[in-house]
Amino acid sequence: MRIDILTLFPAMFSGPFDISIIKRAQEKKIAEIILHDIREFSKDKHKNVDDSPFGGGAGMVMTIQPIADAIEFLKSQRKYDEIIYLTPDGVKYDQKICNTLSTFKNIILLCGHYKGIDQRIRDIFITKEISIGDYVLSGGELAAAVIVDSVVRLLPGVISDETSALTDSFQDNLLAPPVYTRPSDYNGHKIPEILLSGHFAEIDKWRMKQACEKTKRLRPDILK
Repeated sequence: MRIDILTLFPAMFSGPFDISIIKRAQEKKIAEIILHDIREFSKDKHKNVDDSPFGGGAGMVMTIQPIADAIEFLKSQRKYDEIIYLTPDGVKYDQKICNTLSTFKNIILLCGHYKGIDQRIRDIFITKEISIGDYVLSGGELAAAVIVDSVVRLLPGVISDETSALTDSFQDNLLAPPVYTRPSDYNGHKIPEILLSGHFAEIDKWRMKQACEKTKRLRPDILK
């Protein structure tokens, strides 16, 4: 899978993309993540990428030319399954969208800044708009990092135990049940006896019951 990220601040990704699962995915060549500095596509002599909004108002708006040229350049190299703009007014990101993105071969993530991007970029180029929550960030970089992490971990070969990702919260519209490991008794706090029984069918039933009860208590909106 190839993920191209258009950003004004490529350095913001050096931490999360250089460690853990994402680093391993790139080393195994399962995922290719390419950062593109939008300013490098600006034809302005000062490499400016923003201007004041028509009609007045507070803030600045990212201009068309650098973003359009960056997207056109990438599209000339390969076909993209989705060109995604990270924006607070996009569709709310969830596991279903994550699962779908993980099946794609090539995607572009566009990170906005200021008051956003010129609407014409959204009208002409963007195929999907995603929000990671009902709040506003300084830019789309952190949202892009969240999406990359959640998608890359689903790619075959990234996680050693591939069934682990399939039992995560939200994969079946349930929150994950509680988990325990050694020691079985910590200062009198013991794990549920069923987990020591060796009866795996009964353990699965217990886990399903716990997941349903936890979801009903904490997230009844996703319980089906």
